[in-house]
Amino acid sequence: MIVLGIDPGLATTGFGLIKTTSISHTYIAHGQIKTDVEMPHNVRLLKIYNDIENIINKFSPNVISIEDLFFNRNTTSAISVAQAMGVVFLLSAQHNIPAYAYSPRVVKQTIVGNGTASKQDVQRFVSLLLGVPTESMSDHETDALAIAICHAHQRGGYDI
Repeated sequence: MIVLGIDPGLATTGFGLIKTTSISHTYIAHGQIKTDVEMPHNVRLLKIYNDIENIINKFSPNVISIEDLFFNRNTTSAISVAQAMGVVFLLSAQHNIPAYAYSPRVVKQTIVGNGTASKQDVQRFVSLLLGVPTESMSDHETDALAIAICHAHQRGGYDI
């Protein structure tokens, strides 16, 4: 099964792909989709849409896992993240790919064993699990790969 993990955001959306079986995970790819703050809002969402659609077409994931909205005091940021999430859920429906959302706490608990783990701890465990050097990943890319691994563990590795 190929899992596409997404860390949604309007300015930067991280993505990570893994191939997973009931006993192992294999790294496929990771990257970022960046949008320019000078672009109109709708054009930024369209860029995210087009880039994720290209990823779907290139890698044919069986499932998409996405980091669920973490709401803090910045409502403007939360709304932008929710809009980017909506783009991902729309693409999953259009391509008939199941999509699952996981809270940051569940992702950290699954990867590190501690729901309040630091970003550095998550990055270290993702690197160990997939054999990807930590210096080659941004926080968004690490989170996306962690979300993909989280889905594999939450759904038994091979059961979508």
